Amino acid sequence: MTDALTDDALRDQSRQPAVYGLVYRTYASQVLGYLTARGVEDPEAAMQEVFLSVLPRLDSVHGGAAGLRTFIFSVAHARMVDDRRRQSRTPAQVTFDPELDRREDASAESEALDRISPQEVLRLLDGLPDDQREVLSLRLVAGLTVEQAAEAMGKSAGAVKQLQRRALLKLRDLAAVKEYLKP
Repeated sequence: MTDALTDDALRDQSRQPAVYGLVYRTYASQVLGYLTARGVEDPEAAMQEVFLSVLPRLDSVHGGAAGLRTFIFSVAHARMVDDRRRQSRTPAQVTFDPELDRREDASAESEALDRISPQEVLRLLDGLPDDQREVLSLRLVAGLTVEQAAEAMGKSAGAVKQLQRRALLKLRDLAAVKEYLKP
C-alpha cells in the first residue's frame, strides 16, 4: 500500500481523494495506537486532528511513504504534547460521593425544627390572624406554591405573598420566636 505513496502521487491533484483515503487507511490505526499508548485523553479526536492537519499539506511532503510517515507521526507527537499540556492545566475532576462528605452543618430549617416542638409552632401560629395562619400553614406545612395556596384560599398570588410577608414579620416580632433565634 505504501508503495503507492510516492512524491508524485502525493502531488497529483487529480488523485487527491483517493490518496487521502489511502493515507488515512494506511496510517489511522497506527496513529490511534500511538496516541492511545501515550495516554492522550481522547485518542480518536486527536487522531482526527492529526489527519485534518496532514491531509491538506500532502503536496508539500517529500520522501514518499517514509517522509509521509515521519510527517504524520511528528504531527501526532505534537498533538500528544498539546494534550499533555492541556491535561496539566486542567484541574483534576473528582465525582461527588455523598458517603464521603463529612460536613456536619445542619440546615437552618432542621435546626429550627429541632429547637421547636409542633405544639409550640401551633401556639405561635394561633397568635396570627386567620388569613395569615392559613397562608403559613399552606405554604410551610403543606408545602404548596404561592399559586397553589392562592387557589386553595380563593385569593390572588399577590395577596398570598403579602399575607405571608406580614405573618412572618409578626412572628419575628413575637418574644417567643426571638428565643429560638438566639445562637
